[in-house]
Amino acid sequence: MDDPDSNDVPVSTDVPVPDPGEDMYVKVCGLSRPQDVAAAVEAGADAIGFVLTPSPRQVAPADVRALAALVPEGTATVAVFRGEPLDEVRRAAAEAGVDTVQLHGAEPPEAFAALRADGFRLIRATSPEGGAPLETGAYGEDLLIIDSPRPGSGERWDPAALGVSPTGPWLLAGGLAPDNVAGAVAGLRPWGVDVSSGVERTRGVKDPELIRQFVAAAKKAAA
Repeated sequence: MDDPDSNDVPVSTDVPVPDPGEDMYVKVCGLSRPQDVAAAVEAGADAIGFVLTPSPRQVAPADVRALAALVPEGTATVAVFRGEPLDEVRRAAAEAGVDTVQLHGAEPPEAFAALRADGFRLIRATSPEGGAPLETGAYGEDLLIIDSPRPGSGERWDPAALGVSPTGPWLLAGGLAPDNVAGAVAGLRPWGVDVSSGVERTRGVKDPELIRQFVAAAKKAAA
């Protein structure tokens, strides 16, 4: 693990670029406490997300670095941004010590290219109504997340809004919870799922037991 006082970008070769042939990929996002990170890791989550943009779940980069240090090799650590200037994203992601950056907004392909040059793996998040390409890799990203128009709100979006099936490995997000993820997977057949508010006790506060239930339900749904 890197020195916590260093701002160097960690370029890990132990977090694989996702393979669509693997089992259901599960990302648990918006974590801010060590016990929640531990619950997600123990449950078998493939990616752990930390929000570095204004939100009830926002975590400072230095605190993300401490939490990311609890995540074992082979599990992705993701810094989530929405609308911040590129220079701020690059600085904060480096300070946070993560291996992956998620951009959830209207960032252009050039932003993804700059972050790729910094050594990060990339996730692009959009909504069906956003007008952006529903094709993984369209902006140079490794993964695509299709979320509700208000990410983190817990709102479900209308699957009919997709029109056509997304191309490439993509994650379904928006209103998922332990009791509905199996049905969502059966209906839309995503390659993976992403959850935040659906595993919270109160807004912004995760419930370790709900995290365990969600990961188990998602993995079972794809079996």
